[in-house]
Amino acid sequence: MENKTEDKSTWAIGGGTLLGLGIGFFFLGGNSHAFVGSLLGGIGAGLIITSIISRKKA
Repeated sequence: MENKTEDKSTWAIGGGTLLGLGIGFFFLGGNSHAFVGSLLGGIGAGLIITSIISRKKA
């Protein structure tokens, strides 16, 4: 079983989500769909980074 302190996948997903949230706040006043899109884009970027991190370990 993998050590939980060495697993950085949740950090990548959380960081991508916060990045998308921060970018989305610039679009919130004009278009709410752009806000949701940037939030989903941040989650997607975090998932891609997670897959790259897990592939390097194996």
